[in-house]
Amino acid sequence: MEMSKRAKRMQRHHKRKKAVALNMVSLMDIFTILVFFLLVSSSTGEVLPSTKSIKLPESIAEKKPKETLTIFINDKDILVQGRKIATVASVLSTKGLVIEPLKKELDLQAKRLIGQQPVGKPFNGEVTVLGDKTLPYKLLKKIMVTCTKANYGNISLAVMKKVETEG
Repeated sequence: MEMSKRAKRMQRHHKRKKAVALNMVSLMDIFTILVFFLLVSSSTGEVLPSTKSIKLPESIAEKKPKETLTIFINDKDILVQGRKIATVASVLSTKGLVIEPLKKELDLQAKRLIGQQPVGKPFNGEVTVLGDKTLPYKLLKKIMVTCTKANYGNISLAVMKKVETEG
């Protein structure tokens, strides 16, 4: 049986029409940009970790914290980067200004950081101290002296921003 002209034309038309392919290149570009955006925006969050056991002193300081080595001091323990180094009671009972376990840990952290630093540049470590507002000055002084003995000359004290009240 012979096909009509119309049937032949429809058959040719259907052969020319192929399945539509999805252009994956532009879709991949969109997802790549999205991933980079999420990576960049996730690192701009709060730098200092929050701890419930420390009540920071209040201040009107405007400077935002940088990501540095952190020393936590609550009423019981001294921690570096979340790792317990010494107890407050043992540090206060020792004589001298240098806290040996803290200096040892800071030296260890400095060796790790020096490896990531450009060659020939002198090491000047930065440290942020998060101390409870009831912290005795004697303990704070010992911690600051220990930091400077371990070549951490840039010492920042973390504070909470004071809420301004209109009067």
